[in-house]
Amino acid sequence: MASTQIETVSTGADKAKLAAAGLLVVGGVTAFYLLSGRGAWAQWGSLIVGLVLAAVAFLSSESGRRLIAFGRDSWREMQKVVWPTRKETLQTTAFVFAFTVFLALFMWLVDRFLQWSLYDLILGWKQ
Repeated sequence: MASTQIETVSTGADKAKLAAAGLLVVGGVTAFYLLSGRGAWAQWGSLIVGLVLAAVAFLSSESGRRLIAFGRDSWREMQKVVWPTRKETLQTTAFVFAFTVFLALFMWLVDRFLQWSLYDLILGWKQ
């Protein structure tokens, strides 16, 4: 079995895009707090603009392109999955709820039995 090692080399431009994305996020958050006296529109506008520009910078980098490719592949795989029908989903949900109630009652009964046997029979403490 042959294995190949894939080496990813980051270019300077790619690192600069990631740094710019980080700085844009920090700048947007900083502007949000610095513009507190200017009104909510200025605050939220600066934050949204900073985050959108950061997203554009990130998605134009190699890491962003790999993230987009991963998302596409994940979407394709999700479409291949055979999802359960509504009836199967409701039956499974009902079974889980019923089992949870049964287990809660069982644990309550065990707790009461242990309480009765330890406190009343062994220690003689009547409650």
